[in-house]
Amino acid sequence: MRIGSVHGSAFSIGGSGNTNTVHQGGTGADAPGAAELLEAVLTLREALVREAPRGADRSALDAELDGVAEQLEDTETIRPGLVTRLREALERWAPLVESVSAAAALGSLLGALGG
Repeated sequence: MRIGSVHGSAFSIGGSGNTNTVHQGGTGADAPGAAELLEAVLTLREALVREAPRGADRSALDAELDGVAEQLEDTETIRPGLVTRLREALERWAPLVESVSAAAALGSLLGALGG
């Protein structure tokens, strides 16, 4: 999975018969902040616990998401490189997250943030 910049359009992430479409806001939309990104990361983390099989890949992704969540807690700004780190994690573990709808929401935020 590759998540690029999405502006004024929609994209879908899916596999195994599941498709999750996310519509990215139109022009002039403010970029999401650290709190919104933290919420999306935690939502994905919770969804993985419910929906993804346990294994080395999920443990590695869980650790990555936990590390990102720690960096986003109690801050109003998103550290440089964090968006790229999250995008790369989603790409690396695409087979694991492709059917998890929370990944589509996080992907949408990452698209809005660029990086």
